[in-house]
Amino acid sequence: MDLLKDLLAALSVILNGLPQGLLALSFGFASVPTAFAFIVGAVGCLVLGVVAPVSFQAETITLAGTMGKDMRERISMVILGGVGMTIIGIFGLLERIVTFIGPAITNGMMAGVGIMLTRVAIDMARKNKIVGFGSIAISFITYMITKDLVYTIAISVIITSVIAMILKQKSNINITEREKIVFQKPVINISVVRGALAMICLNIGANIAFGKITGSIANTNVNIDHLSIVSSLADLASAMFGGGPVESIISATGGAPHPLMSGVLMMSLMAIILFAGLLPKMGKYIPSESIAGFLFVLGAIVTAPVNATAALTATGIPGGSIVGGITMTVTAITDPFLGMLAGIIFKGFASILGI
Repeated sequence: MDLLKDLLAALSVILNGLPQGLLALSFGFASVPTAFAFIVGAVGCLVLGVVAPVSFQAETITLAGTMGKDMRERISMVILGGVGMTIIGIFGLLERIVTFIGPAITNGMMAGVGIMLTRVAIDMARKNKIVGFGSIAISFITYMITKDLVYTIAISVIITSVIAMILKQKSNINITEREKIVFQKPVINISVVRGALAMICLNIGANIAFGKITGSIANTNVNIDHLSIVSSLADLASAMFGGGPVESIISATGGAPHPLMSGVLMMSLMAIILFAGLLPKMGKYIPSESIAGFLFVLGAIVTAPVNATAALTATGIPGGSIVGGITMTVTAITDPFLGMLAGIIFKGFASILGI
């Protein structure tokens, strides 16, 4: 039964990632070379014992896709950003950041991400009300009955995908597929450097917040530096041949009986799907709004309440609970990195002023 649940969790995360994989294809990233990223991710997580897997992440894909004028710039941003994050991970800087910022800011970031996920879920549902709000309703009921994220995402995505097929709905993402595996020579210019720095900033916050959330679901501590090394090397393996970025995600595999093996299984299966060129064929039957319910439950029920309580009741630090509140608010409005930065700045002012 445990092995079946591990597999179900892995398949659920794959269903979650397919619409975001289609988003990567819409920006011109190739699906087959991206399989290298999932292979590196599976091996890296297994070797380093990282329970937080990597997969397609809409935020990073959108950032690279919109900041780069063409595919060469986009791929160069991913490569340069991957090199930067690898260096940060190797020198152990992220774990030092977590220790430095303290639990109030960390909890504030995670609570802000929870609010962010809830907002994204509702916005997604509004675009396709039947599938989106149906997904939220099914996910809420499933989670209230089972208290299990694996069953929540599996049941909601499968049912809403069937509903979409009955209604003859298909993915509205315009796909431009390039299947050739060709070494890509990166280019360095101001736009690429700016984009790479933006990706590094985004992924610092995402690795801390998303990695810690998946770790908390799995009741396991996640070494953020190890996660950064894995995700960055995965990016390099993919982008060097024209593939898209993969990053830390909030993964339902964390709720599996064996979270590490379930995550490795997910990445291995995703690599097989990509190598076989099945992403465009499978993804068009899974509307992106089908994951709205999982995002809503994860954000509004699992992540935000407990972390907001911890952030807003923090004591024994300069600025007290206000630090956690500011971090949570800025994170929810912008992104985890800026939220973390805002919390650190206020904490510093509070320390100087003796608040």
